[in-house]
Amino acid sequence: MLRLVTIPISHYCEKARWALARAGIAYREERHVQGIHRIAARRAGGGSTVPVLVTPDEAIGESREILAWVDRRTPLQRRLFPVEQAARSEVEALCARFDDELGPKGRRLMYVHLLDDRPLAMRFNNEGVPAWEKRTLRAGWPLFERIIRRVLDIRPGIEADDEAAVWREFDFVAALLADGRPHLCGERFSAADLTFAALSAAVVVPPVYGVALPQPQQMKAPTADLVQRARAHPAGAYALSLFARRDSL
Repeated sequence: MLRLVTIPISHYCEKARWALARAGIAYREERHVQGIHRIAARRAGGGSTVPVLVTPDEAIGESREILAWVDRRTPLQRRLFPVEQAARSEVEALCARFDDELGPKGRRLMYVHLLDDRPLAMRFNNEGVPAWEKRTLRAGWPLFERIIRRVLDIRPGIEADDEAAVWREFDFVAALLADGRPHLCGERFSAADLTFAALSAAVVVPPVYGVALPQPQQMKAPTADLVQRARAHPAGAYALSLFARRDSL
């Protein structure tokens, strides 16, 4: 069986889980906490990030490459990437934009909030990881927090810049949908829609997800306010609708 190495709450890992499940491809997920995931990713044959999909032939260490691998094994009428080159290029360009802008900015924004609420982070971060990793993270929280802040370049005021970047991407998506099209590139659900929805999860925290996520009523007021505003945005509402319909898309 295929192996998928993940951080459970990671929105990039959710991209891979969603694509594999949608294609009906069986896999076994191996979940790890932040920091230890780097060791697991390298041992699996990837780099220093997750997800890593381990197949009989190779290890694939980028979520966008995992989507492409899955798509080559999906019936033509269900594929996430169009066959026609111009349409495919449009989808790929949107995926790259969300991967490079929405994904990292939304992730860092939510980490700023969650690092300020250790009990909530501990409650939801560790679902399905080995027990020794849970104990290590709890015992080493101060070191973990310093590492996360350094790796993600969290510094005073960065959350304002990241929030502005998230709203720019949401406004961009809302403008695409403003003409009434059902999906970002027209009539058909594509990798662009899946990528946007998965990566928006950092701020819309959908109730339907690969693992349990904290909901606004469980969050501190500033975090809950951020999530409610993201959900109220037309693009955030679109992302939530995709999560709600994921089994039928």
